[in-house]
Amino acid sequence: MDSIRKEVLDFYRSLGTKIIDKSHDQDTTDLHKCITYIWDFAPDANKSSLCILVAGALGGRYDHEMGNLNVLYCFSSLRIVLLSDDSLIYLLPRTHHHEIHIQTSVEGPHCGLIPIGAPSRSSTTTGLRWNLNNTEMRFGGLISSSNIVVGEKVTVQSDTDLLWTISIKKL
Repeated sequence: MDSIRKEVLDFYRSLGTKIIDKSHDQDTTDLHKCITYIWDFAPDANKSSLCILVAGALGGRYDHEMGNLNVLYCFSSLRIVLLSDDSLIYLLPRTHHHEIHIQTSVEGPHCGLIPIGAPSRSSTTTGLRWNLNNTEMRFGGLISSSNIVVGEKVTVQSDTDLLWTISIKKL
């Protein structure tokens, strides 16, 4: 709300939209505030299966994109998917063995695994053209960018959190 134009705010007020002004909090991003709001108001019974799709989270200012990626780490127990015109990104927590089921009609074939939070001493995958086998990945070294999905299932196991990114097809 700290940068909303008055005419935009007035438009949504005229529609009866509930306005929640959290602009006093400059220590969190707008996305962080939205995820907190969703978490606080989701019924407890549904919180474990909550999946939040964030459209427009990529492709703007780079510092905002990085802030949005940081939100994935802040809420690593939630399934949050960042969506742009050409890709989607989500966090693969190190605490899980991941099976990613690819919707080939809309996803792929290009994908990547990025150890952005910390280096990975050991990452292993199946279902990619260039699988990792206990592979070390880190910035300044190897990262699995420009990889290719070769089937409808990819598995990932890593000793660190990884960002999964996959291209999406134009419909």
